[in-house]
Amino acid sequence: MSGDYQATTRDIRVSVRIFYLADQSKPDQGTYMWAYRVRIENLGRETVQLLRRTWRITDAQGRTQRVNGEGVIGQQPVLEAGESFEYTSGTPLETPSGFMAGHYHMMVSTTGEAFDVTIPAFSLDSPFQNVRVH
Repeated sequence: MSGDYQATTRDIRVSVRIFYLADQSKPDQGTYMWAYRVRIENLGRETVQLLRRTWRITDAQGRTQRVNGEGVIGQQPVLEAGESFEYTSGTPLETPSGFMAGHYHMMVSTTGEAFDVTIPAFSLDSPFQNVRVH
């Protein structure tokens, strides 16, 4: 997957592709839903593990929600050199657009060294938003 948004930190590439979910959105009730597909690729030589995640979700009115948690979708994947992990998740907003960004908190398996990997900021745009926010 070559995502719409990409960032590489310390040989870990994160690619994100976004999908507006019209069938799950209710614009007349102020509910807009998106799914996002994330691919995490280990381009380096060291085995790493994703332990936690931190997200910042900001709507079109500037309201920001912080989400912290263990792993992703209930998993803490281990990625050996050349391996990748992909998952799909989603988020609702009360506005027709917004954006998300964050970090994966990872660890080098052999040494226990902790490091953060950037999740690129990505725009959440619905057909009800006339222009892209970011």
